[in-house]
Amino acid sequence: MLAKCAKYGTILEERVHASNPTINRYRNRALTNEDKSRLLIIDDDQGLLRALELYLGGHGYQIVEAEKGSAGLRKLYNSRPDLVCLDVMLPDIDGWQVLKRIREMTDVPVIMLTARGDEGDRVKGLKLGADDYVPKPFSMRELEARVEAVLRRSRSSNSDEAGKATYSDGYLTIDTERAEVRCDGDIINLTPTEQKLLFYLVQNRGRLLSFEQILQRVWGFEYRDEKEYVRLYVWRLRQKIEPEPEEPRYILTEHGMGYRFAG
Repeated sequence: MLAKCAKYGTILEERVHASNPTINRYRNRALTNEDKSRLLIIDDDQGLLRALELYLGGHGYQIVEAEKGSAGLRKLYNSRPDLVCLDVMLPDIDGWQVLKRIREMTDVPVIMLTARGDEGDRVKGLKLGADDYVPKPFSMRELEARVEAVLRRSRSSNSDEAGKATYSDGYLTIDTERAEVRCDGDIINLTPTEQKLLFYLVQNRGRLLSFEQILQRVWGFEYRDEKEYVRLYVWRLRQKIEPEPEEPRYILTEHGMGYRFAG
């Protein structure tokens, strides 16, 4: 049965009633197939949750749902998802606080979902550790594409497709083969995207990398126009690895062109 989600218009382009045996077979297959990615969706809109369950579940994902931030954090611990879709406006704990708690526990990729599409919220989410930001209303195909892109980055963060590299100067130690970063001897926890960006810079030490090169290699072709992503992730890396983030000595800005690792 074709239908549209009344609140979101074109969100659900193709919807089949939950009693349809084809959908149920997809859902059961996903739940028993360890190769399928598990998504935790935290959103208080029941209609949107059902739509996402039907569409993404029908495309082979395992779906875990929560309507409150506190419940979402419990399910994060219990279900160990591969990716979290997190709404900003929740009835108990707002999405920003949930995101902070998630980042205290794990580097699982997080996509923020919100009806507040202003750039300030987007920047705030990315600075707090979100991997992507999708404003409502969105099409199911758009969200699925974003999910696939973020999962692809996460899975390839430890790959050797660009070669191995090491760097050590007594303060900062980076070993891409062991996927390890240390500052002053302490392990630094990086999200998959932060790690992939840092390793790409180190593997091209001393070389200017343009925004376009970085976006295509780290984020993928779909993000080729998202220069703000690069700026925000460089800012996050500097907070973690630079002795004085406001006066960086490792990740240097070439104004209007891009960045280079100068350690």
